[in-house]
Amino acid sequence: MSDENTFTERELDVMSVLWRRGSGTVAEVRADLPGEPGYTSVLKFLQILEEKGHVRHEKEGRAHRYYPTVAAEEAGRSALGRVVDKIFHGSTELALARLVEERPISPAELRRMRRMLEDLAAEEEEDL
Repeated sequence: MSDENTFTERELDVMSVLWRRGSGTVAEVRADLPGEPGYTSVLKFLQILEEKGHVRHEKEGRAHRYYPTVAAEEAGRSALGRVVDKIFHGSTELALARLVEERPISPAELRRMRRMLEDLAAEEEEDL
């Protein structure tokens, strides 16, 4: 599997379908993608993703069923790290500020976020 979980926009669309479904044939993935892509286009993306080590397939009758080999959380962690480094010049504070400005946050999410930040601050104090 590739060390770097980087995806083009369309590869990420395909991976998103596989993460949501758990697996999929070319026809199933195609049906869940926006914009009505062609069968061979979806097949090609799945083949590229397999070459990169992000998916694997198993024979299922006349079709192949594709499975993600990288977890969405792992890919998200890698992608978010790149965004923080490249767009926010490594500033987690700026990235977090932009995120919470752009998306509504429920009171429950806000409580969990506060708890995470408090836990991180406690860990930092223990390390001093």
